[in-house]
Amino acid sequence: MEKMIENDEWDDDLPSPDGEQLDLAARHSLRRVAGMSTQLADISEVEYRELQLERVVLVSVWTGGSQADADNAMAELKLLAETAGSEVLEGLVQRRGTPDPATFIGRGKVDELREVVIATGADTVICDGELEPAQLRNLEDRVGVKVIDRTALILDIFASHAKSAEGKAQVELAQLQYLRQRLRGWGGNLSRQVGGRAAAGAGIGGRGPGETKIETDRRRIKTRIAILKRRLRDLDEVRATKRAQRTRNQVPSVAIVGYTNAGKSSLLNRLTNAGVLVEDALFATLDPTTRRWQTSDGRVFTLTDTVGFIRHLPHDLVEAFRSTLEESVSADLLLHVVDGSDPDPFGQVAAVRTVLGEIGASGVAEQLVINKIDAATDDVLLALRGRFPDALLVSARTGEGVSELLARIEERLPRPSVEVRALVPYARGDLIDRIHNAGEFLSAEHTASGTLVVARVNADLAGELARFATDD
Repeated sequence: MEKMIENDEWDDDLPSPDGEQLDLAARHSLRRVAGMSTQLADISEVEYRELQLERVVLVSVWTGGSQADADNAMAELKLLAETAGSEVLEGLVQRRGTPDPATFIGRGKVDELREVVIATGADTVICDGELEPAQLRNLEDRVGVKVIDRTALILDIFASHAKSAEGKAQVELAQLQYLRQRLRGWGGNLSRQVGGRAAAGAGIGGRGPGETKIETDRRRIKTRIAILKRRLRDLDEVRATKRAQRTRNQVPSVAIVGYTNAGKSSLLNRLTNAGVLVEDALFATLDPTTRRWQTSDGRVFTLTDTVGFIRHLPHDLVEAFRSTLEESVSADLLLHVVDGSDPDPFGQVAAVRTVLGEIGASGVAEQLVINKIDAATDDVLLALRGRFPDALLVSARTGEGVSELLARIEERLPRPSVEVRALVPYARGDLIDRIHNAGEFLSAEHTASGTLVVARVNADLAGELARFATDD
């Protein structure tokens, strides 16, 4: 680490700061091998068809902002679709004041969309917005293929990337809350459920109105949601216990927040050699990772990598991941990482600060960090410097600017509030160790009776050192 900080570059002889990336290898372990297919051309059954990427057409309604804003929104939707494992064939944008209440886009645009779907052979339409159940149903009926909205797309990505028990439970909860209001059924799926023999009529005890299939599904979803909430409360208690222990020990915490794919995990790896998964994809990290680190003067603090944010982050996701996002609320300092190579870094900053406000973290001290400066243009970096003069420019890939970032973290971490002067007996080396970990030495001198220290410590430790206080 010292070698990296001195040169602001990672020595090629040292291991990569991202580690072996075994999790990434596992995620990419199943890939098609070209030329290995033995499929016959005349086989048409679904279970024997060649596995293909889902072919999608993107649809967006441009309600405000500039043309560049609309283009950036469509480009982001394309990245989301590709992250979910689909092939984007076409993108359509309609300029109108508000989305159509019946079909999201206007009637003429629906006809145009239908023609594009037929011409391209698409099997899915993805809309850039959260559609009402009626809009989804109407649009699907008129276009003739599956239609999903932006929220369902993000939830699908989260489901494919969730790894821990807590992450899987949070994603499932968000999916069920989203699905509960969008259940649909056709034909027999709408029929009443009856008991007993039902040849010519319901059996004894089954002649009531019964439940429809949708009502049954809704009840099962409600039950499952209650189970998941209880499970998450139990997991949250474990997280809260660990957080309380860090607070009790006066260990400062730093949370790395930012837009998805801004390089938060790469920065954590660069700072601490954590070896967490790094992938050039949206929402690659869902599970927070915490690592202990220390400043140059020996003060211990924690660094936590958090889930990335995005414009119009679904409300159900914010609610489901609230316990995880609370790591940001309770932090002493937020490292707000921005992708300097993104077409709209200013939009990233605004989107992240909006979500931070929603979860109650807008009052936490923030340090803006412009990442990926090795891939950013000089004009963009100049504009970012002008708008955010206190921001630090770094590259997690090359290590440029990392030493300045560590110095800024050390400078902005809360310092112990009580100054003490004590002669600590050599038998109480545990107190000296605690000063190293949670305090700040101003001076230390070894004498015949013990170690004479002048230090800044927290109130609890100051109370324990009071019995050894001296004016000499």
